[in-house]
Amino acid sequence: MDFKDYIRVIPDFPQPGISFKDITTLLKNGEAYRSSINELKKMVEHLKIDVIAGPEARGFVVGAPLAYALGVGFTPIRKSGKLPYETIEVGYDLEYGKDKLAMHTDAIEKGQNVLIADDLLATGGTIATSVNLVRQLGGNVVGAAFMIELTELNGRDKLQGIDVFTLMHYE
Repeated sequence: MDFKDYIRVIPDFPQPGISFKDITTLLKNGEAYRSSINELKKMVEHLKIDVIAGPEARGFVVGAPLAYALGVGFTPIRKSGKLPYETIEVGYDLEYGKDKLAMHTDAIEKGQNVLIADDLLATGGTIATSVNLVRQLGGNVVGAAFMIELTELNGRDKLQGIDVFTLMHYE
């Protein structure tokens, strides 16, 4: 299946010069959504994964079903102030701004193998921050899985030493 057939590209969103890759058109198609999760599963099932962590919000719609398919747990990575329990937080730069991400202090047990899953790898800021959070909690990041990678933004460069698995590449 060519997953790019299910991606809507929106020019100049959220600001001029950005070509937004919208996965909602893939998500609304049950066969394409299921197939994309199954393909990601095939890519990462050789890893010893204890839990998948997914950053808000589209990391939830990739990470949670992937965790279900692999029979492992899922933990959310949220924006600052969104989690009800004790958290750790890390600030980072976005393509067009700044933000903070947080995790519950008990989200990862020391030594657990963690796969980080999200819809898109762009500049790598969100995922590098997610890796930082997991490692602060004592987790071992065994890989990162994405539906889409924007290769021209070189996000992989911020993930040195981490295996990256991607369904689709855009220049």
